Amino acid sequence: MERLNKFFRLPNYDRWLFLEASFWLGIARLSLLILPFRWIAPHLGRHMAESPEAMEKNWEDFVARVSWAVQKASNHLPWECKCLVQAMAGKGMFRLRGIPSTLYLGVAKDGDDKLKAHAWLRSGDVLITGARDMDLFTVVSTFAEKEQ
Repeated sequence: MERLNKFFRLPNYDRWLFLEASFWLGIARLSLLILPFRWIAPHLGRHMAESPEAMEKNWEDFVARVSWAVQKASNHLPWECKCLVQAMAGKGMFRLRGIPSTLYLGVAKDGDDKLKAHAWLRSGDVLITGARDMDLFTVVSTFAEKEQ
């Protein structure tokens, strides 16, 4: 009940962003469960492209709020929202508003020489999701908006 009270105490803007992030997290998770990644990839943007590292000033607050909403919603949803799901959700939220972003896919070896993967999302010079471990991974693929 306390979580519900916290939700309703949020400003309307944050409440709607939280709900939108939940929607996109659900779409991303469902897509990854039922579709091969090769069908999803073209919808993430142009392969091996990157968005500019400069960001328009009027986007800065929104980009920070999306990061907050995706992280919070991921922690409270009943399904698993790992790094790729979070990055895809943020990418969907940005694309809807025409804000450029880049989704990165990386790999690394763990202590047992097994490959592990990680995904993160960047818009401008801000890391939206997956920032915590990204330095441990070698980028193998990127997806950014298709050129206009």
